[in-house]
Amino acid sequence: MLVTLEDQDRSRWNGALIAEGVAILDDALAMRRPGPYQVQAAIAACHATAPDAAATDWTQIAILYAELARMAPSPVVELNRAVAIAMADGIPAGLARIDELTESGRLAGYYVLPAARADLLRRSGRRAEAAAAYEQALALAPTDAERRYLTDRLRSL
Repeated sequence: MLVTLEDQDRSRWNGALIAEGVAILDDALAMRRPGPYQVQAAIAACHATAPDAAATDWTQIAILYAELARMAPSPVVELNRAVAIAMADGIPAGLARIDELTESGRLAGYYVLPAARADLLRRSGRRAEAAAAYEQALALAPTDAERRYLTDRLRSL
């Protein structure tokens, strides 16, 4: 069963392990030689230390993804950055970046691209466009769990 970060019960997360991970990250960052793994850990820490999904520091996450894109450029990093930008600066800004990625063809066949677009369209109330994007993602989804999740999202529209 696929459960999004937004829908997880954070009270069930292990706070001691999160604190340990953040302390290790802090020690690594104190060396002032950040690499892509440290940036990825910092992104994870932003998610893990937010008391709930609504309190996530999306601006910081977008900044960290920009740094990760500089260090280890990839279209998947750019997709994640687009979502962070949408959450920080508004859905239109994120959709514009996702549309650029779509037009580039660099993530052709990667179901997460239309799934992310569908989610942003759903959040903005553009139900018909969201449904079309969910259908596209569903056709590309590689696992049963992902197909079930996308089917549920599509039905919710």
